[in-house]
Formats: sequence, C-alpha cells, structure tokens
Amino acid sequence: MRIALYQPEIAGNVGAILRLAACLAVPVEIIEPCGFVFDDKRLKRAAMDYGPLAEMTRHADWPSFQAFARDSGARLVLMSSKASTSIYRTAFEDNDILLMGSESAGVPDHVRDACDLQTTIPMTAGVRSLNISVATGIALGEALRQTRRLGEA
Repeated sequence: MRIALYQPEIAGNVGAILRLAACLAVPVEIIEPCGFVFDDKRLKRAAMDYGPLAEMTRHADWPSFQAFARDSGARLVLMSSKASTSIYRTAFEDNDILLMGSESAGVPDHVRDACDLQTTIPMTAGVRSLNISVATGIALGEALRQTRRLGEA
C-alpha cells in the first residue's frame, strides 16, 4: 500500500500526510511539481518530528511516476469526489497506490484515464470535498483495514 500525491499545492497538507504515513508505515510518492518550496516551514511544522520517519519519494513529473507504478506492478486507485463507487464497496489490494489529486483541481483527464480504479468517500449532499489530508486518512484507514487488519494485534 502506498499514497501518491499528484502535484500537491499546500505544504501543511503534505506535512500532515507524511505524519500519517510515518505512523502507519506507508510510503508516500510525491508527483511534482509542487505548489510550494519543498523545505517550506509549514511542511515541517505539520509533519513535526515524524517527517524524517516517513518513506517518501519525489517524482519529477507524471510520466516518471507512471513508469515507477508500472514497474512496481501496482494498481493505481484514484480517490475522487467525481467517482461513483464508495471506498466501502471497493476491494483494496496490498499493492495498491492510493492516488490523491491536487487540492484545487484534482487530476487532469489523462491521469484519471490512466488509473485502474476510481473510488470516493461518501459525503453529505451539497458539499464539494474533504481536506486532502483528512480524505487520505479515511481512505488509507479503510484500505489498511481490508488488507492488514488495521488496529488488530
């Protein structure tokens, strides 16, 4: 299981996701370009002292990341507010990469089309989306519950 962030824009969100990843031992793939300088103090503040514990790889662009995903044999699972299948009806697999779009625009059509699966977190009618770090936590929690029995000894 991995998390991938497509062109993230907000340092604090990435920091929170790195902290989440460190706590749950899940690698993070960052697909550049980012909307902030990567040594931003907001990134460090949100990650706290967990940042160095997170396994993170930065990819120069979408094609570089796509080659990595293909070579690893992973299934790309796009988390999208536009998807129709709930994460609670999605069968996650150990080798999945949970792809999260950028905060303001999600992912472009060519990225969406390259994904093996699209799934969503059900929300109340009339709202647009969750904060990306919150959505990542919910999606990762469900995926790990299914594949690793998260929370069980």
